Amino acid sequence: MKNTLQQKAQLFFKHLNFKKLTAIQDLTYSRIMNNEDLIVQSATGSGKTHAFLFPLMDKIETSKKYTQAMIIAPTRELSMQLYNFASEMKEIDSDLSISLLIGGQERAKTLIDSHIVIGTPGRLNDEFKSGMLLAQSTETVIIDEADMIWEYGFLDDLAEVLSRISNKHQTLVFSATIPEALHAYLRKVMTQPQNIENKEKSQFNPQISHYLIQDIKDEPAQVILDIMRTIQMSGAIIFANTREEASTLAEELLKYGLDVLELHGDLTPRKRKQTLNRLISDQHFILVATDIAARGLDLPYVSHVFSVGLPSHLNFYFHRAGRTGRAGREGTTFVLVDKTHREPVLKLIAMGVDFKYKRILNNSIQDAQNFYQKKVYHKKVDPQIQAVANRKLGKVKPNYRKKRKLEIEKLQRKKHRQMIQDDIAKQKKERAKARSKSNHS
Repeated sequence: MKNTLQQKAQLFFKHLNFKKLTAIQDLTYSRIMNNEDLIVQSATGSGKTHAFLFPLMDKIETSKKYTQAMIIAPTRELSMQLYNFASEMKEIDSDLSISLLIGGQERAKTLIDSHIVIGTPGRLNDEFKSGMLLAQSTETVIIDEADMIWEYGFLDDLAEVLSRISNKHQTLVFSATIPEALHAYLRKVMTQPQNIENKEKSQFNPQISHYLIQDIKDEPAQVILDIMRTIQMSGAIIFANTREEASTLAEELLKYGLDVLELHGDLTPRKRKQTLNRLISDQHFILVATDIAARGLDLPYVSHVFSVGLPSHLNFYFHRAGRTGRAGREGTTFVLVDKTHREPVLKLIAMGVDFKYKRILNNSIQDAQNFYQKKVYHKKVDPQIQAVANRKLGKVKPNYRKKRKLEIEKLQRKKHRQMIQDDIAKQKKERAKARSKSNHS
């Protein structure tokens, strides 16, 4: 793949020690440089972040002291990670300024005029309202992980942010999935957007094993602990569907003595920062998280993913599983399910997930039968009755079905009487044998 990067972006590429552009970076660079509005759909791990950072490196004119680009992300964690990635750009151009605007920080006390502003929709709106953030001249707006912004109800905040920016700006949307309802909204707020879908597999080419474990007693913490005792792992992420479930699960695992980190919406800013710092510095971690909190985090050393149940939107399962098996490594996901998960499991199988049924037995993970497959019991039919039922008739006589039914019922009664008589005879024989034995003793 030919490297099409220009000037400073080329230097940035070399600074990062990248070997080649990913497919999505190559597909989008020249079009972003041509100021097209784009809706870009590409899988987790395909290089979406640098697909917009490379052209920004060339588009930003640091001699002009105003906000030229704004990057909007759904969560504090993702915003912080984007800020860290973007900060590397200052190694190429030391005059470049970047601001991070997220909840938990002090409000700005001076006018924000950084070349690039990165933040969450809510905090950006707060700074607009305070008069500390001006974006009338902003030329490029990037909406990252747009499906999460839509899914978690941040579209009103996003719309308010966009309303404060010049009508002549370029809008770039990046996301792993683009639901139709979101697509309809984006077409209204963008200028003739072009759709780019990268159908190439993630550059990490994940080789992931998907295991279903039946949680019969509804004790996910205990099941997870039993699994962890049987495996060798580096980093692990445990996904829960809600903040409350994540918090409860983390608390239970802590009671078992596991050094567990949490990442969800109920954490204090200080606790969030501590968790992120640990994740950056420690390759051996156990993180309990919700989908939105973990989306976009760059954690390359995840060997195992645990999913407690399945997400309501099944596409999110692929995001969960995609946290492991990166950089050419193999990965494993364990999904804890019960009888209520039969339908979503079958849907995921239809979507291409190769689930294996497993159980924990004698401190090892063993193959199990498909616990969603209905057992069919075949009643043994007496040969005489079978012969009557299958008897071929020559000329069909009137009421032959009724006569056949009566004949079968007569045979069934006869067989039943014979079975009772045989059972009585057997019992008499056993009693007689017992009396004989008693007399001899």
